[in-house]
Amino acid sequence: MTPGPAGAAATPPRDATVGYPGGLRARWRWGGSGQGAAVFALSEAGGTLEDLGPLVSRDFDELCRAELRIDGPAGTWTVRLASTIHDEPAGLVWDDAGLFVVKYGFHTYGFESRTGALRWSHRSASPLIAVFGSPRLAHLLVQAEIETFALEPDGTVGWRIAHSDVVAEASMVGGRLVLTSYAGLVTAIDPATGRSADSPGGH
Repeated sequence: MTPGPAGAAATPPRDATVGYPGGLRARWRWGGSGQGAAVFALSEAGGTLEDLGPLVSRDFDELCRAELRIDGPAGTWTVRLASTIHDEPAGLVWDDAGLFVVKYGFHTYGFESRTGALRWSHRSASPLIAVFGSPRLAHLLVQAEIETFALEPDGTVGWRIAHSDVVAEASMVGGRLVLTSYAGLVTAIDPATGRSADSPGGH
């Protein structure tokens, strides 16, 4: 996080409330480096609480922090996360695997939707841009700045492809993963196999 001018106040933590399929209501709150106390100042009581900062670093309290609280039909759970870069956390429901998946910084986390128990976590070699899931896919698609990879329900990597330029944007369009690089190059990938969808036959 880049410091501001001398004497300038730190940017306050941000928060958002999002509804997800299955009756899940998520309350997100996140901030910059060393803002853990401010991020957690409004933590709600009730349910389970686990701090996963140690998965990222022994000095996790000095990093950017985020808190996710889920209220659902099976109960309430809260997790606290850490990131070495300032990032906005995001999540999705992966119904087939029974997971609530979170991307934050370099890490992807797979939590049991009902209980919040951490089933797996995966660290990318570069910052994450987006995570995609679909009932038509047997895996989760994770897009980072320099690679695309597929995560199986148990968190193992099914396949991985590297990119020669840094990816700036990623979206699912017409059943294809469409990537735009910082140089403006647009490519399409078959989300099932990781092969190029730009050329005939997908090779």
